[in-house]
Order: sequence, then structure tokens, then C-alpha cells
Amino acid sequence: MQIADLAEHTRLLGEVAPALNDLHAEVEQVRKGEIAKPVREIAPISLRVQELAMQCTRQFHDLSVSQYAAMKGGDENLAHLASACSQISLAATLCNLAIHLRTEILLYEDADPTPAASRDQLRRAGDEMKRAATTYRAVAQQLSRRLASAAARSEDQQLIAHALADVPERASAAPRPTPLPAPVAQPTAHIRR
Repeated sequence: MQIADLAEHTRLLGEVAPALNDLHAEVEQVRKGEIAKPVREIAPISLRVQELAMQCTRQFHDLSVSQYAAMKGGDENLAHLASACSQISLAATLCNLAIHLRTEILLYEDADPTPAASRDQLRRAGDEMKRAATTYRAVAQQLSRRLASAAARSEDQQLIAHALADVPERASAAPRPTPLPAPVAQPTAHIRR
């Protein structure tokens, strides 16, 4: 178990929801237009959503291997964060799909010349971002409240200490892997040419 700076993680968690709200507003602005230049209009948003998804996944991983997983409600919140990370990744994919649907008219004669399909994908991307923002806001507030409460901190310290005490017990109780036998030298056959 790694010991993480949970105050810093709280700050980072708290920054995700506003970032998602800003990206959602940009998606909505593009969605209301004609999407005449889909790559120029959507790709920068998609890249930023993908970058945010990577940052969130990295933070999720860092929290999952830290004392946060042992804290009260930590495992449940990690499950919520895993879901939110996938929603953010899905939003980036939907943005890319919106670009594809708007540009496929250049590839296929029977493609839809209107931005309707792209608008639908952008709407779905925005919905995923809103759901993820709600999750991040709730998890950040909950962690902030736990860190601010002396009673909650004491409870979490006991849970963390118990989890740390369990680690050596599990390691000593785990069966040791059987060593693999040494490889036997095989005679090599001469290859005739």
C-alpha cells in the first residue's frame, strides 16, 4: 500500500467536474452549429477529453493502490471513479465518432449529408461528461468531508492500520510458488541444406 497525499488528491478530484463542464459547454456549442469543419471543430475537444481521461485513470490507479482503498467507503468510491473514467473515455470516443460521421460523406455516396448523426454522438458525449462530472463532484466532496472530520480521520486511520497489518499476514499465509525445474538441454539436430 502506498501512502498518498489525500489532500492533493481531493484537490485534483475537485478539478475534474469543472473541466468536464467546460468541455461539455464546448461540445454543446459545436453541436448547435452546422459542424462544417468537423476535424477543426471537434478534434481539439476530443483530444482534451482523452487527456483528461488519461489523467483520471492515472489518479484512479494511484488512489486504488493507496490508503484510500482501506478508508471507509474507499472501495465503493473507487468503483464509482472507475465508472466515471470509462464515461470520460467513452465521451472522447463519441467525439471521434462524431468527426467520422460528419466526414464519411467524403468516402461514401450514400452518407448522410446533414450533421444529424454527429449531433447525436456529441449529445451522447455530453451526457457521459455530465454523469462523470456528477460522480467526481460527489467523490471529491465526500473525501473532503472525511479529511475535515477528526472522527472520520481517526476511523480511517484505524482501518488503514488494520489493512497494513493484514498485508504481512496474507503474504506469509500465501503458498510459495513451486520453483520450476531447470531446463533440460535438448540435443540439437543438424539441419541439412
